[in-house]
Amino acid sequence: MPTVLQIRGWRLFFYSNEGHEPPHIHARKHNAECKFRLRAELFDIEEEWSHGMSSRLRREIRKIMFEHFELIVEEWGRSFGMDSDVEN
Repeated sequence: MPTVLQIRGWRLFFYSNEGHEPPHIHARKHNAECKFRLRAELFDIEEEWSHGMSSRLRREIRKIMFEHFELIVEEWGRSFGMDSDVEN
């Protein structure tokens, strides 16, 4: 379970056996957890699922993911050997 980032109580990570799936990131803070798909070509994220997420936590993790979007996409590429170019 490679950890990409730990910030403001959130742990952002990949499961090491998920390289066959489209690029995505998991995040966990206390009892809240979510999974967001990474759309590098659009500089966007899409929530796939969440558990225990309040509106405040959802806004907080989305902001963190956008602030560190390029890092997350690059780490996905490093972890799973895929092209990780992010167009600006």
